[in-house]
Amino acid sequence: MTTLVTGGAGLVGSRLLRHFVDAGLECRALVRSGKEVPAGVERIEGDLFDAAALKKAVEGVSAIVHLAAVFRTQDEKEIWRANLEGTRALIAAVKQHAPQARFIMASTCLVYSEDTSRPGQEGDELHPKQAYPASKIAAEKELQESGLNWCVLRLPFVYGDGDEHLAAVPAIVTRMKWHPAQTFSLAHQRDVARAFEFALTGSMDGRIVNIADDAPSTLYDMARAVGITIESSAQPLSNPWWGRADATLSRSLGFRPVVATLNQAIAEGIL
Repeated sequence: MTTLVTGGAGLVGSRLLRHFVDAGLECRALVRSGKEVPAGVERIEGDLFDAAALKKAVEGVSAIVHLAAVFRTQDEKEIWRANLEGTRALIAAVKQHAPQARFIMASTCLVYSEDTSRPGQEGDELHPKQAYPASKIAAEKELQESGLNWCVLRLPFVYGDGDEHLAAVPAIVTRMKWHPAQTFSLAHQRDVARAFEFALTGSMDGRIVNIADDAPSTLYDMARAVGITIESSAQPLSNPWWGRADATLSRSLGFRPVVATLNQAIAEGIL
């Protein structure tokens, strides 16, 4: 029972692979030239547009965890190429070489409308304007219509275990001109890995599921958690619910975070 992980050299993927290995799972990772994987992981060199590498990567696997994506770039063409066309190529390879495998795809909670009147729910009508969430929605649709055994995990702001995502918050606030009181759902790296491990059991098959901890945090508090103070503001929020995801479905399916809040992560020293 081998699980293929794409994007295994990334900040999420590398931590997920270590979690899987520690849990006793047999893992294989598709990574680019020069990228390493944790000990105990079978390394396949290539990318989503390398047909030979894809064939080698998917043959004999029981599951795929698809994390590979492009996000932090202004090149919208590359975002669409990687996130949609890359997913299409992976789906095609799985259908040809491992059609019985479970295909678990990482998506994003940024797909939800900026002017929503409550936390985003999996069944909401979606019309994202930015390239990254729009490309992920298109990729979700490709997977849903593939005929494969699938599920999609929509991830919130992911942090922890030294990934330095929280330290990047001030620059993001400045670049995006976000309000310091804007509140985001979070998930610790450990719970992201646990969520994908949970999905491997089949408990989320055929579903789109939001993953989030129990307490959304403001950008101000996220920066302060790593000792950085960003400029505060008393101006009202124009989109107070944007950035928050409703995780009720994941709880009903049996998933619970072990790092329930940002404050818990601070107290346990696992930022």
